[in-house]
Amino acid sequence: MGAMSKEIPSDKFIIKGLSDKRKLKGIVKIGGAKNAVLKIMAASILFKDRLTIKNVPQVEDVFRMIELLEDLGAEVKRVGENTLKISTKGINKTSLNGKIAKRMRASIVLTGPILARFGEVHFSRPGGCTIAERPIGIFLNGFRGMGAKDTRDKKGTYHLKARGGKLKAKSTFFNKPSVTATETFLMTAVLAKGKTILKNVALEPEIESLANFLVKCGAKIKGIGSTTLEINGGGMLQTKGKSYEVIPDRITTGSYLILGALASNNLKIENCQPKHIEALVSSLRFSGVKMRIGKDWIKVLDNSKSKFKPLEIKTHEYPGFATDLQAPMTVFLTQVRGESTIFETIFENRFGYTEELNRMGAKIKTWNPQKISIDGPTKLKKRVLYGPDLRAGLAYIIAGIIAKGDSTIENAYYIDRGYEKIEEKLSSIGVNIKRIK
Repeated sequence: MGAMSKEIPSDKFIIKGLSDKRKLKGIVKIGGAKNAVLKIMAASILFKDRLTIKNVPQVEDVFRMIELLEDLGAEVKRVGENTLKISTKGINKTSLNGKIAKRMRASIVLTGPILARFGEVHFSRPGGCTIAERPIGIFLNGFRGMGAKDTRDKKGTYHLKARGGKLKAKSTFFNKPSVTATETFLMTAVLAKGKTILKNVALEPEIESLANFLVKCGAKIKGIGSTTLEINGGGMLQTKGKSYEVIPDRITTGSYLILGALASNNLKIENCQPKHIEALVSSLRFSGVKMRIGKDWIKVLDNSKSKFKPLEIKTHEYPGFATDLQAPMTVFLTQVRGESTIFETIFENRFGYTEELNRMGAKIKTWNPQKISIDGPTKLKKRVLYGPDLRAGLAYIIAGIIAKGDSTIENAYYIDRGYEKIEEKLSSIGVNIKRIK
């Protein structure tokens, strides 16, 4: 399918603030999870036959993954808006396109399947959000343990080759649960020779969804949903007509829930999995947010008379409070009476965005790279904001919506990386937002 523009767009959003008025209402339907679909797209390399993926979100990271797969020689067809059919029979090279990969951190998950299937892979350091130093040593060490030899040339490109052309199973203990590492070595082990045991793995629902589908297609994986995975490597997988349905995006769900708590009087979030954001729901309810929850929906009630209580939030690996909801939650806490605290335990230096919130009128103090306090409530005022990363960019959108005056959010591309049709969905519930190209 046709590739998107190679240049990063300079789009921006103009938002007319609500000045603390609760005017938003209606229904928001949640699309597929970005962090689930990217991994199943990478897993297509493990399959003999064509892989069909449904409920695919139209976000920039998906477009980048399509470009990477097509550059390798894979065939990617779009059926309608939200279905992809991928065949990797035609892959004819093992080098990841560095220009594309540098725009997306998740490109690293392609390295394992390529190395496991073809015995070699060549790649540069991946890109993505610049929220912290994200080392790739965990991947290099893991591949070495499975029998790969690696070198790095003067241009910074890594060259990995499996001794004898085939990776071997290796037991690995992750010092810290890593979502991307868990997914990468889970997929790699499917084609490695022998039994691989991964200990202290991450527990995110996207991992469970991936593993369950691989099993349906012939992979031998035990311990799904636990902190230890056991994978018996074998041959290539086959879908035999089975398709993968991408689970709802829990971070998008949480983002709209936070917006609803701040600015709506009757907002329903549909096609979601509330059980995947229990930590956020629990925190908001403790603060005093009124909502009703069903199996696949959340309804934010009228909170105009609610007096929200301050919170102490600590980000944590799943099922704890998601680090990707930390920035939007900070905006919520600027409207809470009293002092709240957030501890960021996953990434360092993820509070840079708070300087701009303070310029909007917030009272946020940074104690160290992993702790801030928020004193509220404060009235936010309009500002021109430059989104430094995906989640901070969304936090700025929420701030702009509740602020007084017209705010501009530059660098819309970062937001487009993970939020599907953001201005269309926000407009449908009453937000006055325009995209300027």
